[in-house]
Amino acid sequence: MDFIRGILSIVAFFLALATCYAQSSAELKKQRERLNREIEQLNQSLKSTSSDKSLSLKQVNALNAQLRLREQKISTINSEIRLISNRIASHNKTIQNLRNQLAKLRKDYESMVMFAFRNRNAHNKMMFIFASKDFNQAFKRIKYLQQFNESRKERAKEIEDTQKEIALKVAQLEASKKEQASLLGEQQEERKVIAQEQGEQSKVLNALTKQEKQFKQELQKKQQEDERLARAIRTAIQREIAEQRRLEEEARKAALALEAERTGKTVKEVEAEKPAVRKSDTEVLASTPEAAKLSADFASNRGRLPWPVQQGIITQRFGRQTYGRNVTVNNSGIKIRTSNDASVQAIFEGTVAVVYNVQGVYAVAVRHGKYYSIYNNLRNLTVKRGQVVQRGQTLGTVLSDTDDGNSEVHFEIWEGAAPINPEPWLAK
Repeated sequence: MDFIRGILSIVAFFLALATCYAQSSAELKKQRERLNREIEQLNQSLKSTSSDKSLSLKQVNALNAQLRLREQKISTINSEIRLISNRIASHNKTIQNLRNQLAKLRKDYESMVMFAFRNRNAHNKMMFIFASKDFNQAFKRIKYLQQFNESRKERAKEIEDTQKEIALKVAQLEASKKEQASLLGEQQEERKVIAQEQGEQSKVLNALTKQEKQFKQELQKKQQEDERLARAIRTAIQREIAEQRRLEEEARKAALALEAERTGKTVKEVEAEKPAVRKSDTEVLASTPEAAKLSADFASNRGRLPWPVQQGIITQRFGRQTYGRNVTVNNSGIKIRTSNDASVQAIFEGTVAVVYNVQGVYAVAVRHGKYYSIYNNLRNLTVKRGQVVQRGQTLGTVLSDTDDGNSEVHFEIWEGAAPINPEPWLAK
């Protein structure tokens, strides 16, 4: 029985390992499929703008994003290949263990067969029983013969089951090898495409050098728009901070007056004993119990927050971006390419702190305690300043780009009055 339990333990262990591999493999496959969809979306978008002779910031961003997505896809394929290699090694090890167990089972079974052959007729069995010293010994010998027959049948069944298990594992091994070969082929094709697209990117960057003046003007205009929005948001945040400081200062002075009245001291004497502590701006924004809870809830959802649009691709990342040799831009958020008329939704519950309007193009800032989420390049606004919004609530629609059938929403997250990289906060 210990021997049987040993076999079952080995099989159970490798089945659990296989389940783990299957889950990870499914996740990687899902990620690869998502990357394929995003690459195809960018392909369609670039095809629709390829006839346009003038180079735009959107085109350059789309090309850069496409290359980045292909690199991510190759990285995902490499992870899948490593996983399959581990699975192949696991299958080989399982097969070897099962074959070792099978050899031992066969050896034990051969011994049983030889014993049964020597005692194959009823006369020998009866002589074995009648040779007993007493009744108890005879009874035990009868039970032994019965158990021996049952054990022989069990061993035969174990041999058959082990053979089937080996055949199954061999089939799984072959399937894993085929999957590995297919992924290696896909990886090679992807590298060829990357080489072609890098050539295309070089052409674009050369064209960018020729059109540098025009491109810089476009970037400068975008930068000025972003700076105006940032100033408006900072002004609103500083206004909220100043108001909260005023309320806290009034509450502190009232508390000092009560303490002075209770102790018979002057307000100045009480204040000298309990001097005011200067809080940072972010501490002020989270100073009330409600704001502190909302801040903590928002922070605890880092990496799990929904995207502001249902489907989108990040075409420009946070921070300093360089185009060609002499064109740079500092991005305080990310640009998400999405379809025309896509709904833009709040990523978390909060209160609309800012509504900014420039010639019918809107930006909205929603406060979440000490954090702010900012949505720019909107139209058809459905919220107003001071309104409480829920996670997933529609704020408006993204401004349509009639040139290529795609649009970009500019998205930011601020902690206090400082922008932070929003990408790690969004769900993968």
